[in-house]
Amino acid sequence: MLKKLNPLKTMMAPATALVANLLIAYAVYFIARVAYLLENYSHFAENMSVAHFFQLYEGGIMFDTSAIVYTNMLYIVLMLFPLHLKETRVYHNICRWVFVVVNGMALVLNLGDSVYFPFTQRRTTTSVFQEFGNENNLGGIFLRELVSHWYLVLLAAVVIWAMWKLYVTPQITAKDYTTRKRQFGFAGVQLLCLAIATPLAIGGCRGGLGTGIRPITINNANQYVDRPVECAVVLNTPFALLRTIGKSVFSVPDYFTSQQEMEQVFTPIHHPQPTHPMVKKNIVVLIVESFGREYIGALNTHLDGGKYKGYTPFTDKLIQKSLTFTHSYANGRKSIDGMPSVLASMPMFVEPFVLTPASMNNYTGMAGLLAKEGYQTAFFHGANRGSMGFMAFANKTGFQDYYGRQDYEADPRFGGPADFDTNWGIWDEPFLQYFCTKMGEMKEPFMTALFTVSSHHPFVVPEKYEGKFPKGTLEIHQCIGYTDMALGKFFESASRQPWFKNTIFVLTSDHTSQVHYPEFCTDLGYYRVPIIIYDPSGEIQPGMSESIAQQIDIMPTLLEHLGYPHPYLAFGIDLLSTPAEETFAVNYVNGTYQYVKYGYVLQFDGEKTKALYRLDDNMLEHNLVGKVPEVQAKMEREVKAIVQQYMYRMVNDKLMP
Repeated sequence: MLKKLNPLKTMMAPATALVANLLIAYAVYFIARVAYLLENYSHFAENMSVAHFFQLYEGGIMFDTSAIVYTNMLYIVLMLFPLHLKETRVYHNICRWVFVVVNGMALVLNLGDSVYFPFTQRRTTTSVFQEFGNENNLGGIFLRELVSHWYLVLLAAVVIWAMWKLYVTPQITAKDYTTRKRQFGFAGVQLLCLAIATPLAIGGCRGGLGTGIRPITINNANQYVDRPVECAVVLNTPFALLRTIGKSVFSVPDYFTSQQEMEQVFTPIHHPQPTHPMVKKNIVVLIVESFGREYIGALNTHLDGGKYKGYTPFTDKLIQKSLTFTHSYANGRKSIDGMPSVLASMPMFVEPFVLTPASMNNYTGMAGLLAKEGYQTAFFHGANRGSMGFMAFANKTGFQDYYGRQDYEADPRFGGPADFDTNWGIWDEPFLQYFCTKMGEMKEPFMTALFTVSSHHPFVVPEKYEGKFPKGTLEIHQCIGYTDMALGKFFESASRQPWFKNTIFVLTSDHTSQVHYPEFCTDLGYYRVPIIIYDPSGEIQPGMSESIAQQIDIMPTLLEHLGYPHPYLAFGIDLLSTPAEETFAVNYVNGTYQYVKYGYVLQFDGEKTKALYRLDDNMLEHNLVGKVPEVQAKMEREVKAIVQQYMYRMVNDKLMP
């Protein structure tokens, strides 16, 4: 009778154990993907089924393979490298530790990123280290998240324990190396396995072995999805981090073979032709943290059968005397996207502008342009100086002064350190009063911008206001109520100032945040923010405009209204003089450019159109690709020109007229 062969005691034992353990790694990535999906299910529920999940997972296997091979490269070599040891137990214990630690870290990254997803709608890349590089409060926030997401911590512990217990070790003992012949035999087999594994590993990292295959990138996830946001399910966080280490994010496409042809379709260089001398009104821009359009009752009268009240009673009143836009969008998903978009008319494509090498280019913004016309300029942010890189960007774009938490606390007229929220910065109510006071000390004309902080995770309000604002259905709702109240008190104080009627106020958000209603949980809904222009003098007439507005339109709209006479660069347009049918919005969603114009929403992945929806298709349910060819072709041509202009100017330092 033949003896039962144990593959873990043969010359193939190391290779056999390696394959078994890598399968465990695949299982770990699968568990992490399921957890990621369940943690954020409301963002994917519209189109998600078991069948669709496995369709996404089929694409995800390729990205998992790349991440597993990259992160386990040392482990693979250790397992297959021919070693002539008399005792292998210690060596294979080391291999076990390497495997569990590496894949345990990958698991933690994936699970942790599932908590961050609602704020970005994508997998985290290496830009996150620059984004939060100047923050000193992250420890407390991480600890709070660990407590509130205890179930993910428990899942990580269980899975890591299971990895340790299920790990397969070659069962080779010292006697297997007793003869030189057997030593050479083992060495030969392991060299052969290593030789076979090398090209397979290269193919795994690249996404295939074909001669025409380029190494896969984050953008490749788009070929497996129905909606750009689903790229987050296809990808994994270790891959997203590895693929963005030291990478140049800008690559100039060749949609147009000549600069002249491209300029005829779109140019960001504006040549104003003012009809009147420049009117030097004050400009005040309020960028309100996470102030999504969904929260504003006056902009959502159709919700809940017309009974929706929202959480912003003051903003509702402000809208009644302001110019507001029916269709208004952010150009990015992060705070660091909002500042360049609003104040320098530069959208976010691929990665946040301020975190790319292009941030070292020669460029300016609204503050710099107006400073040359005699304006005094200042930027206000209640967080620590340097937080989010705002101070550097403010200085680069022409703000002459910067006021942060330290400046507020040093002013004896205000509450000092007691007004620090213990998380991000000074509470909005006192800091907005400080903002108003400091503007009263500035020489007119002035241009200022303020970035609020309170309507931000961990979504708390000052103790004295607990229970004063509606809790609503989301954690952020009471914070929105608090910030709206703070805005109301700011405008009340500002209205008593001598500079008030000579000032144009713009209120917008940096990005959206938590969502409750399904129409705000689509690829376009994630970008719906208010754009409100309030002119107390009445020169900019109040009303609801049907124009499509975006953050990058704010700078050119204000400059053109003032009668600014010089050429400047802005990727947006003047909303006051451009016909409604020529207004547009553009943003970038997980490798897809989303372009809104002519009553349609086009999604273009850089090579072809993936989807085309009517703008009034709020849930983006009816894909019209190929059904309106003339509109599709026109929109494709225009978005290609915008993208190529952007990439060309970023790469070649052409951000000045």
